[in-house]
Amino acid sequence: MSKQNIETSGFTLAKGTQLKGDDFFEVKVMENITVAAVCDGVGSAMQGAEAARRVTHFLVQSLKNRPKSWSMEKSIKHFIENINRVLFLESMEEYEREELVTTLTLVVIEGDRLYGANVGDSRIYLHRNGQFAQLSNDHAMDEEGMENVLTSAMGLEAQVEPYYFENNLQAKDQILLCSDGLYNELEQEDLAEGLHMGASFLVKKASKKHKDNLPDDTTAVVLEIKELDPRLKLKQSDLIIQEQYKVDEIIDGYRLLKPLVQNNRTWLCEKKGVQYVIKFSPLEAVEDENILDLFVKEVWMAKRLKAGFFPKAVIPKKRTHRYYIMSFIEGVSLKEFIAKKPLSVDMGVELARFLLKMSQFLTRLDLVHGDIKPENIIVTKRKEKLVFKMVDFGSITESYSNVTRAGTPSYLAPERFNQAPITEQTELYAIGVTLYEALTQKFPFGEIEPFQNPTFDKNPKHPTKYNPKIPNWLESIILRAVETDTDKRYHHYSEMLFEIDNPQKVKPYFDKNLSYIERNEKMVYKVGFIVMFILNIIQLLMR
Repeated sequence: MSKQNIETSGFTLAKGTQLKGDDFFEVKVMENITVAAVCDGVGSAMQGAEAARRVTHFLVQSLKNRPKSWSMEKSIKHFIENINRVLFLESMEEYEREELVTTLTLVVIEGDRLYGANVGDSRIYLHRNGQFAQLSNDHAMDEEGMENVLTSAMGLEAQVEPYYFENNLQAKDQILLCSDGLYNELEQEDLAEGLHMGASFLVKKASKKHKDNLPDDTTAVVLEIKELDPRLKLKQSDLIIQEQYKVDEIIDGYRLLKPLVQNNRTWLCEKKGVQYVIKFSPLEAVEDENILDLFVKEVWMAKRLKAGFFPKAVIPKKRTHRYYIMSFIEGVSLKEFIAKKPLSVDMGVELARFLLKMSQFLTRLDLVHGDIKPENIIVTKRKEKLVFKMVDFGSITESYSNVTRAGTPSYLAPERFNQAPITEQTELYAIGVTLYEALTQKFPFGEIEPFQNPTFDKNPKHPTKYNPKIPNWLESIILRAVETDTDKRYHHYSEMLFEIDNPQKVKPYFDKNLSYIERNEKMVYKVGFIVMFILNIIQLLMR
């Protein structure tokens, strides 16, 4: 479930006047899954709070990096059993009794599926179409007066058997995870009615019943499904993925004219006298679900991004094969365009504006391009004027996605080689490299090969060394964009765009290793000339 389709909130209050309680929660919305956990450290145990913190963090991180071949059920049960065993063994070794003890509620949302598990008496509720139901199962004694005595908890025994469940999700579903401090104070009707106000509202409502002097630590996490991920329908469609396509073959009325890339999966085609580009799913998607997911995501992005920066993309309603259609843009890639000579300065400035404004458009959707480079930019004409179009949708992803080295090495920011996520700053670096190359036909740090571990210990040559037509203010902008020190690089697209539009306000960029004389070369020459001139005058007067 993507960030655009789910809304989350979480809140906790310690009991009485304490500043910190034994409850702990964590919510992580990732590209493909959402994980939420609430743990209530058992108060009778010395290390209950520590156990709660460790369990939530361990489960969120483990599920984030779970083996792709494992089912969600296997992953959840395996990770719960692992951390339970660790807590129990550490307690026995350090305290000779159970001290690292906590309850657990855990939910994972993947696509339109809800997975959940609990150990202890913290709860999970689902609110749907006016119905409010408890999905978890309390591990507590049934006898009257003994309801607070747990029969199972994390770290209580060497082995644990979590209660596990699965459900389908619907749009507008609301899920509540909470410790017993909440449901012991509020009736189910109150919980259901307050869900739309969020976790903070529920916890504070419980606190007000006791004049902000809660008898127990109280925690709530609320997840609201605004809409089901539209990628699900695209993925679940029963569509053909054909091994090979041939010239003049007709697919749903589109006649294939010629392949545009070597893998023969992207073609120029024609329908009713109009030319289009048709992009078919990779053949590997038949067997590899990860590749299918990536193509479905690409199709979804292409359809979603309706702006002049990109070619128009559509998904025919009655398609029989897995593909999507793009408008055909007549032109050449920027890489081809600059092969003979660099861009003019004016075109370089227009390229910078195009890339920055495109990136700003994406960031409003919480997206980044992920692979900005000349090969993905088409130079075309509109009303006899050269303009740019971005033609690659496959790399577009959510901001802060951890996609390791996805992208093209020569355009990756240095921090990306150390597993940093894609951010506005890493995109600004790619824009800087693209401008540097477009204006000089060179790379600031040389061409970087796949799987190479480059070093960035030397400063790039100033672009004016290769192209003296570049003005100083533009050179400063480019060098600041490709700065390896993130503190000195632009932080936001708006900063770089402002300087592109206001050359007179651009501050000179100086390499950190240059001497004062090198940084102020013109001034030194000017002062030196004046001094020599004065000395010559003095010598003439003294004769």
